[in-house]
Amino acid sequence: GFNAKTEYGLVALLELVAVFPSSGILQVSQIASQQNIPDRYLEQMMISLRKAGILRSIRGPRGGYQLNRSPSEIALAEVINCLEGDIISTNSPTSNTPEHRAVAGLQANLDRRREDFLESMTLQQLADQRDQYLECRSMYFI
Repeated sequence: GFNAKTEYGLVALLELVAVFPSSGILQVSQIASQQNIPDRYLEQMMISLRKAGILRSIRGPRGGYQLNRSPSEIALAEVINCLEGDIISTNSPTSNTPEHRAVAGLQANLDRRREDFLESMTLQQLADQRDQYLECRSMYFI
């Protein structure tokens, strides 16, 4: 699964996707309280995402963060590589037996498939899935 940093980062970006159509800006404190993420921890992630060109920061009292590009142009692989470092592990087998090499090959294959899948998925597609959960929840309350 994803580590906490990646999960928090993706959740924060989904909050920003929701306000993107109205050129919305959110402050770290707003996202943090909405999603129960520690402020200072989230701030570090937002800085990383800004340095990677995924977010832009707006200064001033009404400042905060917004997406730097359309969510349909942001591949999840880009976000996750930013938050986790490169996904592809360069782990060489712990031992050079054929069995260890076979298992290491399996891991490398999984890493490549995960990378390909995350390259093909955009932040917009993840947001669309979130919207489906929102619809289910609102139907439940009717």
